[in-house]
Amino acid sequence: MSQNKNVNESSLYKKTVLSNGIRVVSEKIPYVRSVSIGIWIEAGTRDETEETNGIAHFSEHMLFKGTKKRNTFEIADALESLGGGLNAFTGKELTSYYAHVLDEHLDMAMDVLTDLILNPLLDPKELEKEKNVVLEEIKDFEDALDELIFDFFFQDLFSPHPISFSTLGKKEVVQGFKRDDLIQFMRSHYSANRIVIAAAGNLEHQQLVDLTGKYFSSLNSFSTRKLKDYPEDKPARRERTGHTQLTHICVGCRAIPYTHEKKYPLLLTNTILGAGMSSRLFQTLREQYGLAYSVFSFSDFYLDTGVFGVYVGTDEKNIDQSIELIINEFNKLRDKKLKEEELTRRQSQLKGNLLLGLESTSNRMDRLAKMEIYLHEFHTLDDVIHEIDQVRLKDVIETAETFFTPEKVYQTIVKPNHEP
Repeated sequence: MSQNKNVNESSLYKKTVLSNGIRVVSEKIPYVRSVSIGIWIEAGTRDETEETNGIAHFSEHMLFKGTKKRNTFEIADALESLGGGLNAFTGKELTSYYAHVLDEHLDMAMDVLTDLILNPLLDPKELEKEKNVVLEEIKDFEDALDELIFDFFFQDLFSPHPISFSTLGKKEVVQGFKRDDLIQFMRSHYSANRIVIAAAGNLEHQQLVDLTGKYFSSLNSFSTRKLKDYPEDKPARRERTGHTQLTHICVGCRAIPYTHEKKYPLLLTNTILGAGMSSRLFQTLREQYGLAYSVFSFSDFYLDTGVFGVYVGTDEKNIDQSIELIINEFNKLRDKKLKEEELTRRQSQLKGNLLLGLESTSNRMDRLAKMEIYLHEFHTLDDVIHEIDQVRLKDVIETAETFFTPEKVYQTIVKPNHEP
């Protein structure tokens, strides 16, 4: 297979694009004895319809249920018997199959991962058993209202757009999946041009390229992702009830894509408001008013949109006061109540969190893959730190003025169901 070698060359990071469109990115970390490697597919919940909701996640499950080379136990044991691990996840836009192994077992990790992708049996009997597993997973998730609240929040922000769908899917839809449904989904989305092989650790890039060429030489499929338009932004307060003693609240808005120039001002806004015990929201809602045990803010970035929000778990009687205090913190930033000293501390916090997180080869592998998928280029840690340092007071204030207006803020609430 012909190769376009070292498209972006550096001492540690390398990228190769194979002739079939598969991208291979790696970062050599010579002082560790392990490698984290992942096969990333540009496919997720947003590629589903109402009639297929949950199929991306269910396909991921089924790939572990036997291949032409290995049964279910052999898949699990292949890397665990070597001290390594194998796993996968499905998200709104991406599916990742990944492994963490000693550097000497990279070939075996690649053999197992590619076996899952290229040779799944999708046995009808296993399919019916796995439906029960996923249905139990959905039940477990629905019982965890501190997690389910985020699904409701996405529904309120984006419905009926597929990015608002639950990744696990709906029970009645999952129960109806057939083998041909999975085959059709994978044929449509698991194409060569939508695959990224990412690895970080003690490895040679050329070895990874050679292994990718060896296993994926016959894959030449191509597909184009269709991005659907979003519905009109109509913020509202929506209340639901559930079997819970605690009331769960999300307050937030639609935000910006992964590539947006205001990404770092928004990340710093998030850090100021709700990242850690010293954040404004934690200090106000928990320390000053004693309204909640758990309170934090969050931000997520996607291909063509994003999300910013605040979560708080509190007693039902505190709903309005909690939301009022959150909105007050939004307004303080809009009203320019931010000093240089606080911004500097939060810049240091954000940089420290980033650097500490990247002591893990798994996190470095994730970062490599997402940069390739979303940015199509590599940004060094120095690049990112520079971007964080370049954020000024006016940038954070402008971010707050842009997103924290009443006509943009949604309120999602799940409170106790008092019916017997």
